[in-house]
Amino acid sequence: MILPWMSAIVWPCMLAVPLAMTTPGSPLHYSEIFQKRWYEYDPSTDDVMPKPLGLSLGLLAVAVGQVLILCVFGGFKFGYFTMGQEPLSIQTKGARPYVFSEGVMTHLAQPEGFVLLFLYLAGTWMGKLMPDSYYSFEGGIEWVKVFGCLVAQDGIQYAMHRLEHDASPAFYKYSHKPHHKFTNPRLFDAFNGSILDTICMILIPLYATANIVHCNVWTYMAFGSMYANWLTLIHSEYTFPWDNLFHIFGFGTPADHHVHHAFFKYNYGHLFMWFDQLGNTYKHPSHFAPKAFNRNV
Repeated sequence: MILPWMSAIVWPCMLAVPLAMTTPGSPLHYSEIFQKRWYEYDPSTDDVMPKPLGLSLGLLAVAVGQVLILCVFGGFKFGYFTMGQEPLSIQTKGARPYVFSEGVMTHLAQPEGFVLLFLYLAGTWMGKLMPDSYYSFEGGIEWVKVFGCLVAQDGIQYAMHRLEHDASPAFYKYSHKPHHKFTNPRLFDAFNGSILDTICMILIPLYATANIVHCNVWTYMAFGSMYANWLTLIHSEYTFPWDNLFHIFGFGTPADHHVHHAFFKYNYGHLFMWFDQLGNTYKHPSHFAPKAFNRNV
């Protein structure tokens, strides 16, 4: 059916801000909107505090992606993409009942997620803790480096995730266990956990990735938006039309992540299943059908 696949527009739209502002000839090109003094900055020679434009646009890019995800997810949940029917839930016991507006407010207000991420991004940017290249507006989105950032982030996050599970029962109790109270997660549980969990599994990998892959501000913006929004999508309680295609390439899907929430010891990766395959910790969702998971998830 064509209608459900129309929702896939959410993927390029996650990149709406960096794409619009770097496309030559676009009336939204950053050079047409902002004066040079707003974005010209050389951290190697300037002793003053970095200019906040790049930080602000990066936060805007993530926010735009989140709004689009909420719209698309609401379209699925309420049957607009599925001819009035509720989409297939991943787990056989069905999706958790909740009021959609409550889910949205809970998601956006989680201090363990967006608040801590904002403080990290603002602190590292304004504190000039990022590699010099990140403050450059020259050029456009460097797609190879976007991919490199996503892979590096997920690889380090995989290692940190396993560490949280295996380091010690006490460490797990205070770090990752609060997130695992959701054995049948909903989309809005993506950043609901503990502050220690966010530091270990998101912020440390983010800082390490920034120092591994040096790129410009637009590439960092594209990576950040894709990462935050993809991480949200894999917590969905429903399948998406692109999931079977993602399985072919080893990209992370909601069903893959539900395996981890339901059984704990598999699928530690988030964006990619490659590290689980290498670490012998991957289980395809169909392995748990039809008893725990619905078929075709």
